[in-house]
Amino acid sequence: MNDTSREIEEKVSEMMRARSGEERLIMGASMFDAAREIVIASLPKDLSEDEFKRRLFERIYGALIEDVVRQTRDCQQAV
Repeated sequence: MNDTSREIEEKVSEMMRARSGEERLIMGASMFDAAREIVIASLPKDLSEDEFKRRLFERIYGALIEDVVRQTRDCQQAV
């Protein structure tokens, strides 16, 4: 669903292009940090450190860390 008019999309895009690469990087990092804090606030408080890290990874990246590690190893072995 997209409820933003084409005119507004173009204006926002123009405003973003006017920013330096550094400014855009800082904005992206700030948004990631904010999203991470929201995820952390939603996790149960009594998790072990390992379980906390696993759940945080899964919520942020949408994949189990074990699957990512396995895929990375498979790719390294193929090289």
